[in-house]
Amino acid sequence: MTDHSWPWPTGAATGIGSLPGTDIAEAQRIVLGELPALPHLPELPARGPGADMIGRTGGLLVELPVELYAARWRIAPRPGRDLRRARDLMERDLDQLAEQAEEYAGPVKIQAAGPFTMAAAVELPIGGRLLRDPGAVRDLAGSLADGLRAHVEAVTRRLPRASVLLQLDEPALPTVLAGRVPTESGLGTYRPVEAEVVRALVGSVITAAGVPTVVHCCAPDVPLELLRSAGAVGVALDLGLVRDLDPLGEALDAGLGLFAGAVPTLTPLPGRPPTSAEVADRVRRVWDRLGFPRRRLPEQVVVTPACGLAGVTPAYARAALAACRDAGRRLTEE
Repeated sequence: MTDHSWPWPTGAATGIGSLPGTDIAEAQRIVLGELPALPHLPELPARGPGADMIGRTGGLLVELPVELYAARWRIAPRPGRDLRRARDLMERDLDQLAEQAEEYAGPVKIQAAGPFTMAAAVELPIGGRLLRDPGAVRDLAGSLADGLRAHVEAVTRRLPRASVLLQLDEPALPTVLAGRVPTESGLGTYRPVEAEVVRALVGSVITAAGVPTVVHCCAPDVPLELLRSAGAVGVALDLGLVRDLDPLGEALDAGLGLFAGAVPTLTPLPGRPPTSAEVADRVRRVWDRLGFPRRRLPEQVVVTPACGLAGVTPAYARAALAACRDAGRRLTEE
């Protein structure tokens, strides 16, 4: 691989997105304190509808309002209370970020669901997921692209000295490509989406956002080459779900960055996350098996939890982020 400039510092660590609790001010303090090299905008789904991944991203869509119906998000005829709540929560979060990180001058990460995870989750007004209608999926991708462009601009206005890194969450993407997304009856599945369609629409969202973009997928069979060719600068994976190292090695050799999910996001039986030394060893073992020189590791790899931390205790979440931070620093010392 030729020399590469990464949009994150050497030895960086960050969170995937979600944290436990409902206090955004405290969550932002934890992130800025534990992840000083690459903080992120926390997500607190325990606050309820509109703070969840789908509702939060739905609030970013342009001219495509969403609403809750029978505990599911669907396209709405007009903006309503559910959309206002999602947007109010995001505005509050951005204000808190600006207040606490006013002088911050490094990269900061924001997260949103990607177009195919949204299409697999949000329903049409007449029923059925957007995924059933290719035209609706294209409209969704265009709306999301416009919304993310505006969202990046909003963060940049609040933090003029920082640089923005976008994370698209696409946990549903492998099932979308494989045609395994179930219909509402549970008796069938939606037809698979062609890889070229995925590449084009994900690429259009990345291009519109106008900032370096990492795609997060905590599922097996992540389409690494597809995401790289769509314009992603990196991919965020749960290392515990990587079964075949060859595709990962090829993608990294082609220049893809890796957000290495190395800390469990379910509280283990001892009740503590692994130590920073254990986390660093886990990342190092995978890297060594790939056969790359260690000097590249801290530049190309960012250490993260395996997925979001909304389901753990606050103490575990803070300790997990600290372990990632210290593991990243350990990896620079070799």
